[in-house]
Amino acid sequence: MAAYDPYHNGVPVPGEYVEATDEQGRQIKKTNCHFCGYLCGFHAVVDAGKVVDLQPDPTRYPYDEKILAGCRRWRMNLDVLDAPDRVNFPLRRVGERGSNQWQRVTWDEALDEIAQRLGALKEQHGPGTLASMIGGPHTSFWPLHRFMNLFGSPNNMGIGQICWNPRIWMDMLTFGWTVEHDIRPGETECVFIWGTNPADSDNSAFWQALRSLDGWEIPLVVVDPRYTQAASLANVWLPVRPGMDCTLALGLLHVIVEEDLVDHDFVDTWCHGFDELVANVEPYDPETVGQLCGLDPEDIRKAARLWGKAKSAALVSGRGVDQSGQNVAPTHRAICSLRAITGNVDKPGACVLAEESEFVPEVQLEMTYALTPENRALCLNTPYTPLQSYEGYEYANALTAKLGRHMPTRYLCSAHPDLVLHAMETGEPYPVRALIVEATNPLLTYGDTHRVFNALMGLDLIVVLEYYMTPTASLADFVLPSAGAIERTTFQAHGGVANMVYGGAQAVNPYYDRKDDYSVFRELGLRMGQEEHWPWDSFAAACEAALAVTGMEWDSFCSYGMYFQPPDYYKHLKPGEDGTPQGFATTTGKVELASESLDHLGGPRVPKQSELISLCSEELRKKGTHVRLATGARKQPYNASMYMNNAKFRKNTPAPCADMSQATADMCGVKDGDNVVLATDFGEARFKCRITKMRDGVVSADYGWWHPEWTPGAPYFGGMWDSNINCLTSVDRSKGEEMIGTWSYNAIDCVVWKTDEPLTFSLQDVVEKHGINVVADSLAFAESHQGISDPAPVRPLD
Repeated sequence: MAAYDPYHNGVPVPGEYVEATDEQGRQIKKTNCHFCGYLCGFHAVVDAGKVVDLQPDPTRYPYDEKILAGCRRWRMNLDVLDAPDRVNFPLRRVGERGSNQWQRVTWDEALDEIAQRLGALKEQHGPGTLASMIGGPHTSFWPLHRFMNLFGSPNNMGIGQICWNPRIWMDMLTFGWTVEHDIRPGETECVFIWGTNPADSDNSAFWQALRSLDGWEIPLVVVDPRYTQAASLANVWLPVRPGMDCTLALGLLHVIVEEDLVDHDFVDTWCHGFDELVANVEPYDPETVGQLCGLDPEDIRKAARLWGKAKSAALVSGRGVDQSGQNVAPTHRAICSLRAITGNVDKPGACVLAEESEFVPEVQLEMTYALTPENRALCLNTPYTPLQSYEGYEYANALTAKLGRHMPTRYLCSAHPDLVLHAMETGEPYPVRALIVEATNPLLTYGDTHRVFNALMGLDLIVVLEYYMTPTASLADFVLPSAGAIERTTFQAHGGVANMVYGGAQAVNPYYDRKDDYSVFRELGLRMGQEEHWPWDSFAAACEAALAVTGMEWDSFCSYGMYFQPPDYYKHLKPGEDGTPQGFATTTGKVELASESLDHLGGPRVPKQSELISLCSEELRKKGTHVRLATGARKQPYNASMYMNNAKFRKNTPAPCADMSQATADMCGVKDGDNVVLATDFGEARFKCRITKMRDGVVSADYGWWHPEWTPGAPYFGGMWDSNINCLTSVDRSKGEEMIGTWSYNAIDCVVWKTDEPLTFSLQDVVEKHGINVVADSLAFAESHQGISDPAPVRPLD
């Protein structure tokens, strides 16, 4: 089969997969990194079953030596294989929860007991008693979801509501499937980057392409309150007030309509609800929008004209939009409308509607059909988030199925954390008493850390699959050692919403007693009566079977590092069964500028800006300076709460920072390098002030910060109380977006004040202010350690 480079670089692709040996007789194996979603290709040098060296393999995805040359993580692959802080054997808790007292057990002992305890809880409370938590794309989640479906629980939590899901949902309802940017030299005439900084957001291949735009003479518009690396390249930088992105998008639409930059042929033939959209954007003139968003009206006009006059224009959005709370869906809908009314839909150089995968998609691998209607009815989201629910999924999937595409289920139906936490706390509407945590550290990465901590402390069973003893792992009943990069097969399929997958073979068997995630859930499933549903004895065999339907052999995939077939353009013009153009997989067969689907589900037909919420009481505001807060921005080389244990990284970035402009610092009475407290009614965290170029009146706080070098567990739990921005956030669904349930990380407020105290809180402070549950001897231990800046540093970074 032919292999393709999705970035159109024309890079030759190698032949069949072969293993080689070097002059010393050591094996040279193709394998993959897994420290970001790219899964960059390596050559691993293997001697006696151990990896002794790694070299980049530019003949495999992402086909560019510059990607790895600019990456500070990839050499970690050698270090972490045998790192002293890795979890290498199954551990069972033997003391109080969080006490860091463990007993090493065998896999059979661990899985036998987990299966027995899950079975007993299911018998007592029903299948919904089991919940799960996942994170970013650091593993394949369909084995967990298959296990959950077969167990009968719909209660998988994730970060979908604030990452990926909002865009996917709005693309699906507007266009009938997801859209991706299609930047092409010679065809693309304008690029918008909205709420993402590819230089820092693990999107390095795209960042390299973006840096080439100037040479291609393609104008660039960047929407971000921070002056990012991407913003430094922009022709127009729009530092929008956080949370006002929808208003800005409606203002851009107003200019395009007012100046008649509309593609009338496309709109008249293929768009539904144009007149409603025009009436909706009429009040959003540049002067009004400029005042609301804090922008120069002429910059709004200039950006709109660059977009509207381009023959092909491409737009890339990111988590800055996805994490904007109650305005996330209308913002994405307005962005969809920007594409549509200018004809930038399924068009070269603009955007392209993806295709469902030709390999077996995740919707089948996760066995969605195994979750019975009775068990689907246990979904806690109904009726609170009518789109992100099984009822919403079935409605939307019936539309996409008209053109033969099926949406991934478990991601798009993931349970809202607020509702699952409520069931853990109160037993209503039924008790959630058990939790599986995979590839995430929710005490750092989920909103409202104090609430998450208390809920987990009260559970009957927590199982964590991990590399390290994270704060979350320290609360577990069982910590199961996960095989990492190079030790396991990789297969990144993007949820099955595109006809693309990349990855490859493991170079070595897992070190020590680690297992890959598939093996854990398969072996647990076999113990719980799921034997017939786990036919493959390994993850590699499962991936080989999923790929086989394409005609591509596994060895070829491991050699290429990718299966990719580029989608056709203008698919809406293809003849359908009746010989007429097939159109779009929506209720009207057209791009829905006014959404009949959202109207059916109780949502707004056209995008409208909602008022921003406040998390700060008047009493709190008296303590400092009231500003807007943006959280979650990635800063290389970190990603969420990961890689804090890398000594080189920590030497270069020793402290968590709160970024602000000079004007904001003056307003707050602080200087560069001062310690500051950021606070909402939900909690506090401490950071170093870092003065940088960005929008005035906004603070951007580092995300996911903790201290892996400190003793795990009580009393300090790796320092997770000190500079954890999620101590300030809330997942309260009543404050979130009404259809999906997105809570806000980037459109909230906080109060800032200077402190002369160290960045480390005392445990007594946390207990008194937030009422956290701690093991009995924690306070006594803490009292003996008061006043030190680095409590219990028994695991130095070296």
